[in-house]
Amino acid sequence: MTAVIEIAGLHKAFHSLRQGRRVAVDGFDLLVESGQIHGFLGPNGSGKTTTLRALLGLVRADGGRMSVLGASSPERLPEVSGRVGAIVESPQFFGNFTARRTLRLLAVAGGVPTSRVDEVLEQVGLRDRSEERVKGYSLGMKQRLAVASALLKNPELLILDEPANGLDPAGIREMRDLMRSLAASGVTVLLSSHILAEIQLICDHVTIISRGRRVAYGRVDEVLAGFDQHEWQVRVAEPERAVELLAEAGMAVTVHPEHLVVAGVDEPELITRTLGEQGLWVRELIPLRPDLESVFLELTGTTPHPAVPRQVDGSVRPAGHPDDVVIDLDARENQEVDA
Repeated sequence: MTAVIEIAGLHKAFHSLRQGRRVAVDGFDLLVESGQIHGFLGPNGSGKTTTLRALLGLVRADGGRMSVLGASSPERLPEVSGRVGAIVESPQFFGNFTARRTLRLLAVAGGVPTSRVDEVLEQVGLRDRSEERVKGYSLGMKQRLAVASALLKNPELLILDEPANGLDPAGIREMRDLMRSLAASGVTVLLSSHILAEIQLICDHVTIISRGRRVAYGRVDEVLAGFDQHEWQVRVAEPERAVELLAEAGMAVTVHPEHLVVAGVDEPELITRTLGEQGLWVRELIPLRPDLESVFLELTGTTPHPAVPRQVDGSVRPAGHPDDVVIDLDARENQEVDA
């Protein structure tokens, strides 16, 4: 497949008057291939937004190599900017303008046919509210308008930072359907979101960043499979006896108030056969598979007992490494400048 976004060894640091030099991105790599819906995940202050801003030429990187649609960034970014739509952080609009007027002005400024305005308003579900002033819009409606502005150029690559922010469940579902329809039409989507369940539903590939470094990359199912402990939730009439039988068979069992959890078992028949041969019948047997949220929390060290982040490429780095220096770009209390 063709690489649409390539980032290799990206470095970026900031200076603040209060705390001195702070590293935001430290040797980060990202690869997004054509046709993917690629999830880009990271906790606040992980360097996620800084990476997107550097990729789009909004901040100057200190080191590394980047390209967008085959053009090196930021040097040749103007050559491909007409094929890229992007939302980074929360875009600002003139409150007294209507959505339609806002998009018409953006279309004219960008050399886009104004006929696209109605098309994108329809795509994001704002056509019936397009004559209302933006200052009366909810946060979710403003996000829809932001996505509409990114779609004006009918881009080949769409970069969206928190597009579902402020949307209700119905709006989130509509946004999910929109992303899928865009991908089906050949648009490559890089999607950043804190709604991890949505990322798992919609994205085929994912990259997770923590403390400025990549800690996971690959197909979503492959990333999740790397954390599968082969656990099973078991309910039986005599749990104490079941624990003894399963332990005697060499299985690891954890007792919970309403059920047992058996770990390290590839085939569930081993559980049912071990208990059934002793006349103890299983009432419930449910596989416990990792979801993206649990993997994300483990990889980024935000669980009560930080685990060891594991990359799909096999490298290992402990969470909270003493060499890590992290900047929280969401904290605006310190004035920061490029290092």
